[in-house]
Amino acid sequence: MTQEPQQFASDNYAGICPAAWSAMDEANRGYVSAYGEDPWTQRASDCFRTLFEMDCEVFFAFNGTAANSLALAALCQSYHSVICSSTAHVETDECGAPEFFSNGSKLLVAQTEGGKLTPAAVRALATGRSDIHFPKPRAVTITQPTETGQVYTLDEIRALSATCRELGLRLHMDGARFANACASLGCSPAEMTWKSGVDVLCFGGTKNGMAVGEAILFFDHALAEDFDYRCKQAGQLASKMRFLAAPWVGMLESGVWLTNAAHANACAQHLAGAIAGLPGVEPMFPVESNAVFLRAPEAVLDGLRARGWRFYTFIGGGARFMFAWDADATRVDALARDLRAAVEEARGKATLAA
Repeated sequence: MTQEPQQFASDNYAGICPAAWSAMDEANRGYVSAYGEDPWTQRASDCFRTLFEMDCEVFFAFNGTAANSLALAALCQSYHSVICSSTAHVETDECGAPEFFSNGSKLLVAQTEGGKLTPAAVRALATGRSDIHFPKPRAVTITQPTETGQVYTLDEIRALSATCRELGLRLHMDGARFANACASLGCSPAEMTWKSGVDVLCFGGTKNGMAVGEAILFFDHALAEDFDYRCKQAGQLASKMRFLAAPWVGMLESGVWLTNAAHANACAQHLAGAIAGLPGVEPMFPVESNAVFLRAPEAVLDGLRARGWRFYTFIGGGARFMFAWDADATRVDALARDLRAAVEEARGKATLAA
């Protein structure tokens, strides 16, 4: 097969990192019990308990949609509602799965800047109506980092948690890129989650260097009651669970989960710095994780496409570039050079047209 040049349209484009691959290879020996009754699943679960400094309940799912949807379903009855940002993945990119798996819990959407929920936005939606005709607010979900690449600070999470506690709501964190947020803030996983009032976390492995796999962590054991049955019913109980669990062992025991994320974040900063001040090109959001969103004239974006670059424009119309665990700095430089060339070409055409 001919290998294509590295692209930054999505961190899902990347392959499996060596630590995850090696652990899967090691697990691929001999016979062990199925459906999670194996040493690898126990070892991975214990790795999470060590990392998060508490005896949390740990479950494994194939992907983020299932992880988020099942976690929220565990927090809600069908007549409840979940407060989220208008750009949250559960709202825009999960095909109604949160509503489906909860048998109808409604998403209450807040229009917030940059995808971040605020205590005021949560309070407005949670207290706007209390009559029997409206789904009762039960949970809040935040994406860390947000879909725009911005990171909630610990103080922001604590403020949201305090509002949730006051209003009787549970706090769920969609951590598809949780590792990137930890690397950005320089805090421990415990500090960002249960120590700040988060009840349930979905920790993303796919975007961190694994082939598939997300972990669902309940910091309140009562909330995890019968969650194993919920996973089974939803088709998320892997018969050969060791192959979902083993990559986590490789990632967590080696610390690669964090170094992968730090590298991806650094590449985003590298691109942002390389194009700072480029005429007509400006960042749409602060670069705080592994994402760079750029607003540029359509002629410039067309110039990038003509030079072979792929990117998405589904948030705000600007170009989104995502950096994975294996992002190549020389390729990042190539993107910066092509962006500068596209700007010059677009300006030249505009001058001729004038």
